[in-house]
This record gives sequence, C-alpha cells and structure tokens, in this order.
Amino acid sequence: MKAFFRDNALTLVLAGMFLISAVGMIWSGHAAYNEELGKHGSPGVGLPAYLISGDFLSALFENWESEFLQMSAYVMLTAMLFQRGSAESRDPDDPDRPGDELPAAMRHRHPVRSWLYSYSLGIALALMFVASFALHWWASLAAANAEALRHGGEAQSLGSYLSSAQMWFESFQNWQSEFMSTAVLVVLSIVLRHKGSPESKPAAAAHSDTGA
Repeated sequence: MKAFFRDNALTLVLAGMFLISAVGMIWSGHAAYNEELGKHGSPGVGLPAYLISGDFLSALFENWESEFLQMSAYVMLTAMLFQRGSAESRDPDDPDRPGDELPAAMRHRHPVRSWLYSYSLGIALALMFVASFALHWWASLAAANAEALRHGGEAQSLGSYLSSAQMWFESFQNWQSEFMSTAVLVVLSIVLRHKGSPESKPAAAAHSDTGA
C-alpha cells in the first residue's frame, strides 16, 4: 500500500485537489445562483436541480474546455516548435528523441494503428476539448434561455446561440488565460528553476540548455 501511494501520489493528490475544488464550486455556485434568483423574485432551487442547471454545467464545461484546449495545443505545438533554453521545449539543435519511433515492423504491419498510437495523447486531448466545447455550448444556451424566460425574452436555438457574443466571450475569456499561463511557463523555465521538478531544468543547468 505504501508503494502504491508513493508511485501514484501525483495523480492522487491532483484528484483530491480536483474534488475539493469541485465541491467548493458546487457549494458557492449554488448559493450564488439562489441569491441571483432571489433578486428577481424567483424561488431558490435545491442542490440536485442546480447540478443539472445550465448555469452550473455551463461554468463547469466552460473551464474544462479551456483546459483541454490548452493541453492539446501544448502537446501538439511542442512537437513542432522550439524555444531555446526552455525546459518545455526540445533542443532545436538535436530535436530527435530516442525511442520516439515505433519498430519498423510494427509500423509496416499496422500503419494506421501505429500512427494513431504515436499521436494518441494529442488526439485524445483534442477530442476532450471538442466534447467539452459542445457541452459548454449546449449548457450555456440552456442558461441563457432560462435567463431570457425569467425576463420575458425569447429562447434561442443552438445555431443562433453559436454566433452570439456571450458564447464566445465565455470561451475567449478562458482561452486567453490558458495560453498566457502556458507561455509564461515556457519563458520562465529558461531562467528560473524548481529543484526536483521534471518541468524545470536542473538547478545547475545553464540558461541556454534546452529541455528538462
């Protein structure tokens, strides 16, 4: 058991932090939602109703969407582009890594399967982004229509809502922060260190050294 926790501590701690944050989001979001309903003279809703509301699901998938966009773009861009001196980049003078090619026999016998496996991480993250975007689109529409009905407005369709400023504002406000934070990590890892982290160069490495 001790070895299990040691070998999987990073995943377990991150999963725990996710659950704590999710509970905090649900608790605070439910309170804020009912407060907003009260301002408009509407009765509050119970927790189960809030969890299936467009308001909650839109906020949830809006954030997941931006995270999966960031991760998929990062995985794919670091396979093609360089930043000299960064721990997050391959060395532009020596970009090839040992073991990055599957055995020739496997590639010739199963070319499609080999290609999919070779790029499976980026593909999986991109699909998670697409799924999260679609769920955010649907939930945000539900939230917008519920808000419109409370104020005597008209409901929108999925197609019309896709071109709305609100939909894209919700997405872009998260996308910009994800790309900014990723760029900051790439640049700061050139001159700063964190001993023991695989996201950092060794403490004694020169600024010009590239890759962790």
